[in-house]
Amino acid sequence: MALPTIATELSVNLTDMQWANNALSIACGTLLLAGGRLTDLYGHRQMLLLGLLIFGVAALATAFTPNLAGLVAGRAMMGVGSALILPATLAMIPALFDRAEQPSAFAAWAAATWAGQAVGPAIGGTLTTLLGWRSLFWLTAPVVLVLYLTIRRDAPTATRGHGRVDLIGLITGAGTALCLLFALTEGQQVGFNDPLIIALFAATLALGATFVFVELRISDPLVNLRLFRTRSFDGALIVNLTMNMSFAGALFVLSLYLQDVRGYTAFIAGLILIPAAATILIFNTIGARILTRHDPRAPSIWGLVLVGLGSIAISTLLPALSVLAVILGLLVVGAGLGLLSVPVADTIVAGPPTTLAGTASGVYKTSSMLGGALGVVLLTAATTRFGRAEAAPVSTAAGLTEAESNQVVNALTNSQTASAILDKLPASQRSLVIEVYHQAFSDGVSTALILGGVIALAGAVLAGWIWPRRKGQRAKATRT
Repeated sequence: MALPTIATELSVNLTDMQWANNALSIACGTLLLAGGRLTDLYGHRQMLLLGLLIFGVAALATAFTPNLAGLVAGRAMMGVGSALILPATLAMIPALFDRAEQPSAFAAWAAATWAGQAVGPAIGGTLTTLLGWRSLFWLTAPVVLVLYLTIRRDAPTATRGHGRVDLIGLITGAGTALCLLFALTEGQQVGFNDPLIIALFAATLALGATFVFVELRISDPLVNLRLFRTRSFDGALIVNLTMNMSFAGALFVLSLYLQDVRGYTAFIAGLILIPAAATILIFNTIGARILTRHDPRAPSIWGLVLVGLGSIAISTLLPALSVLAVILGLLVVGAGLGLLSVPVADTIVAGPPTTLAGTASGVYKTSSMLGGALGVVLLTAATTRFGRAEAAPVSTAAGLTEAESNQVVNALTNSQTASAILDKLPASQRSLVIEVYHQAFSDGVSTALILGGVIALAGAVLAGWIWPRRKGQRAKATRT
């Protein structure tokens, strides 16, 4: 919700803001595998405390950053802390709860996570409106301090595992994710035929192949690849990856649409996104109940179908219903998210042996973070490319060069970058061009949401093909 405000204050464009938005996800996604392994080796309590310390210090430092580089760096360090926090909290569940109690524990974890994400935009919008965007960071520090002291006092100490951190696997795995996401984000700015982008894609393939080669041959790998021999594990990962691609991308472009096109404040835009929290929490409970009685496959796949249909519904209804379409569609998306969350988390984290719970948690959240970052890149690219094609003829006819027209499309029309370009035009032409850009952006968002829906539906089909059906009560995954 604070992105347009930050873009205006720091005079940056939409691609730059993607880096600020994605920095945490990219850093966290690249290091989650290591965080999961460290959790298995040194215990969830120790890693959780260290992660909170890094996260809190980074948030406080980011509050005082003077420019985009500081914002990106601070968010990246918060991602490093998150890479330790997330697998540690998940790994606590198999360690502290009996198998029969784990669905309820995962439900509580998922409810807290989704409630935070759903209410977060409203809280972020309120703080941005009342105290400025920097308050999002400096107010985080005391919250983290309270959590740190509480966990240090109350959390039980975990038994340490045996082994070491696979540095070669860490470097190649992190490098694979970093090269891929950098290429996808920067490619929108310089073109995907740029030599640097092509080189980054080649590096992604080379590092990914090296990672798999190393992990298959060393005795103490960063990721035990035998996890992927379980078809239910693979199916649940596909559901999680494609769900995050669809939802995170949709949420990003919708937040920009509500503020830049519809003109809502960050606070109002955040409130519009809150109703989805209701269906998330309701169906989160339903998903947990289904899991205790039946196979986790069905709620996972059908939940993902609802995510896809909700995204397509927003796109279809957006021209006629505008904000109401966003609310109604997100209610459907929220139902899908709630339905699949607990079965997916239980299958991925609690299915493998307890000694691999940290690693499995790392893989789970890596797919979440990379899926979210990839979804933002893909849906933003769909939005801006469609908008550029639609708005370019009008803007160039009004007197803007092609380069200036592309700059405005990549920026936000109320940002300092766009305003400096549009101020060159006569008032009447300026109003016309802004109207055209808003319509082009709306059409681009509709196109992007269809893409997000297709991603979710394709993921449901693929997961349904890989994930075997089982009758009766849930059981441990069957190895293939």
